[in-house]
Amino acid sequence: MKSPLLSLPGAVPAEGRDEGVAAHYGDLFREQRALADGNGFVDLSHRGVITVTGDDRLSWLHLLLTQHVSDLAPNQATEALILSANGHIEHAMYLVDDGTTVWMHVEPDTQGDLIAYLESMKFFYRVEVADRTGDIAVVHLPAGSIAETPDGAAVRETPQGRDLFLPRADLEAYAAAHGPAAGILAYEALRVEGHRPRVGFETDHRTIPHELGWIGGAVHLQKGCYRGQETVARVHNLGKPPRRLVFLHLDGSEVHLPGHGTPVRLAADGQEGRQLGFITTSARHHELGPIALALVKRNVAVDAELLAGDTAAAQETVVEP
Repeated sequence: MKSPLLSLPGAVPAEGRDEGVAAHYGDLFREQRALADGNGFVDLSHRGVITVTGDDRLSWLHLLLTQHVSDLAPNQATEALILSANGHIEHAMYLVDDGTTVWMHVEPDTQGDLIAYLESMKFFYRVEVADRTGDIAVVHLPAGSIAETPDGAAVRETPQGRDLFLPRADLEAYAAAHGPAAGILAYEALRVEGHRPRVGFETDHRTIPHELGWIGGAVHLQKGCYRGQETVARVHNLGKPPRRLVFLHLDGSEVHLPGHGTPVRLAADGQEGRQLGFITTSARHHELGPIALALVKRNVAVDAELLAGDTAAAQETVVEP
């Protein structure tokens, strides 16, 4: 769904998974600094929006999600995953309950598959699931923003800021009143800096929550059964995840950024060495320079110098080995 804010001055359309919103509005680092200072907003109107209503909405979702939500207080934000039967990550949901409705946003163009799964699990529960992507847009306000929340908008507030669920028809008026706008590249750079994983970037078909540090944040270990729980419990109690997420400082002398899927090897072995992992997301940060997240084998030494394609990389631990 193409955002009307692509008509703003300087807007350059994003590509790939984030197509439909602006990559930037002409000055990537200025936009990052504005967000870091608590100013402006990010247009996330390409993301899918789903609502769940009905008396059983929380107790029903509690049976399906990795998060404990049966007693979720109104306006308390949380995040949760949907796992496969083998414990692999399929969906990440960023949600809040306003007292009558659960609002959630998900990765672009994934809401159809997620709704189909939720509908298949309704049985006798008093719930209604709706795709609201066509009439509701998500806008992100950074932490520290003093912008007022429009009347009637659902709000999901976290340490990273506020996600607003706005009527899509009000998006242009909101932008005119609460600029400057920041593009998705600025938002992603701050996400990488914060070591926050994203489905479809930090995940592949076999990723389990432990590898990304999602235990605790999106996976509650003291709740009842849900699909994939056996894998979560087994790895937590008896084993260790095969891979781990790392944060990389990339060589700033390189002109290009290593793209998603770029092989990661030991620097000592050079480009002919054995692949130990891959780049998941890379970004240019206004203070840190080129940075990235990568998924590597668990037994890679935490102090090992790495090579992302042909770019030297120093790692910081995100998930302990």
